[in-house]
Amino acid sequence: TAPGTEQYETFYSAHRGKRISRVMYDYRDTDNELFSCVAPTLAECRHKRDEWLNKKK
Repeated sequence: TAPGTEQYETFYSAHRGKRISRVMYDYRDTDNELFSCVAPTLAECRHKRDEWLNKKK
């Protein structure tokens, strides 16, 4: 992942017999630090990233 960019991929897993989707998300900050998370939606991943960026300031 290049600095200042994001990559994500949706994958599916089974939980108690149900198929659920999750998003694996990576973001590399402009200072080259990597943020990664897994959440149910892309919007939730981006929200977690924004919280992480705000804590860094």
